[in-house]
Amino acid sequence: MKGFELDPAFAIADEQALRGLFEATHALAIQKCRDTLGPHAQDFIRRSPFLCIGTQNMDGRADVSPRGDPAGFVQILDERTLVIPDRPGNNRLDTLVNILANPSVGLLFIIPGFDDTLRVNGRARLTTEPALLEGMAVNGRAPKLAIVIDVDEVFMHCAKAFRRSHLWDPDYRQDRSEMPSLVKIILDETTGAPSDEREMRDIDDQLEADYKRTLY
Repeated sequence: MKGFELDPAFAIADEQALRGLFEATHALAIQKCRDTLGPHAQDFIRRSPFLCIGTQNMDGRADVSPRGDPAGFVQILDERTLVIPDRPGNNRLDTLVNILANPSVGLLFIIPGFDDTLRVNGRARLTTEPALLEGMAVNGRAPKLAIVIDVDEVFMHCAKAFRRSHLWDPDYRQDRSEMPSLVKIILDETTGAPSDEREMRDIDDQLEADYKRTLY
């Protein structure tokens, strides 16, 4: 099947053409940007149990990764510095390798029930400093390393995306069972999933057991 191709007559190729499609930026949208973490931003971060971190390697290949823990898991060292524990994952290390190549990162902090979000842009460093890691231990297990963020830009993001998506509205929740399990999706698209339902269920159970064993 031939890949989709855009009609070049309708391509937006420069900022002037882009901005010509939109009204001027509201003054408040510009004024809200800060280069330090004010009291409200700090309060938001302390309440947040979930964030997404965007990174790029030196070739510009982008990645976005979720990070989650009990609310307040991101520590505020000062008004310009955050630290994020790196919990056990799948060991692809996409985010961490990207940071080594290109320290520029973007963070999106989310609080369940809040339609507005907090965006933080900055530069990341990786550390194994014991004093930091020990302060982020959960169930007696400290992370192997932490991501330190030097803050460049902070601002609140409006609620439109969350309101359009009805993300927190129970009436819009979807039934997870309508799609295959995570493992089955991966197997279907790689080596092939077993046709025997009992065998597939055993594999799913192994993943759940692995979650419990390696969450921290």
